[in-house]
Amino acid sequence: MGIGMFVTAGERSGGARPSEDRIVRVPRADTVIVLDGVSTLSAANPLGGWYADSLGMELAADLTKTPDRDLREALGRAIGAVAVRHGLVPGSAPAATVAMVRLRDDRVEALVLADTPIIALRRDGSEDALRDDRLAELVTAQPRYQEYQDRLRDGQGFASPDHRRLLQELRAIQMDHVNRHGPGEYWVAEAVPEAAHHAMVRSWPAADLTGLLGMTDGVSCAVEEYGLVPSWTAMARDCMKSGPQSVVDAVHAHEETDPDGRRHPRYKVRDDKALAWVRLDSAEDGMT
Repeated sequence: MGIGMFVTAGERSGGARPSEDRIVRVPRADTVIVLDGVSTLSAANPLGGWYADSLGMELAADLTKTPDRDLREALGRAIGAVAVRHGLVPGSAPAATVAMVRLRDDRVEALVLADTPIIALRRDGSEDALRDDRLAELVTAQPRYQEYQDRLRDGQGFASPDHRRLLQELRAIQMDHVNRHGPGEYWVAEAVPEAAHHAMVRSWPAADLTGLLGMTDGVSCAVEEYGLVPSWTAMARDCMKSGPQSVVDAVHAHEETDPDGRRHPRYKVRDDKALAWVRLDSAEDGMT
């Protein structure tokens, strides 16, 4: 009897618009994919949710046909295929962060591109985080980052013109450094297949793990910024006890108690959220 991979998930939109976060299961490849769509500044262009859907479906189709393909190679092929099919132009195309978990033989493989972390929970009680912090390091070093946080703490709120201006300026800085070589660069799935080869990857013996968490930053903030959940292990316990959807809903409710961002300065009142709990256990069946 081998080790099986069992996935449960929770998702929720941050507001009135449909969520741009996606969770894609690929049963034939024992793979789950978590994507966080990034909208373009112009509403005339396809939005991040459309891109996350397109990239997720391309990845699922490719891994279903070739389940042993290297994860970076699969992602690069998918980015290229979507860009060619839809005529996407680097620098002006929608984008998405990507996280993938795959059970392959007796090992678990993971890939992270941009700020959608994967947390592996070991049977000895320890945690191993696979993260890509390049975007966060670029943004938090900017004076505008501290300024917008200070303004929220002072009670100016998310709707103030200064808040929107500062976010637009931060976004412009991000676009100057996306998918380019050089100081301060970061990589994200967009229209440049090379980005996939800059993804962070790791693997673990499947027998060493109880499970993994894959999530967008609308959920990871519960541990890293809000202190709502004390640890990744605690989040995994909550997933096992009440399900990932209850975790997602708890984060959403917590944000509603801080509508002006005074306690937890952030980009918007509520972000989209997606959380996949991947349980590893002895089983004769595959992923469910």
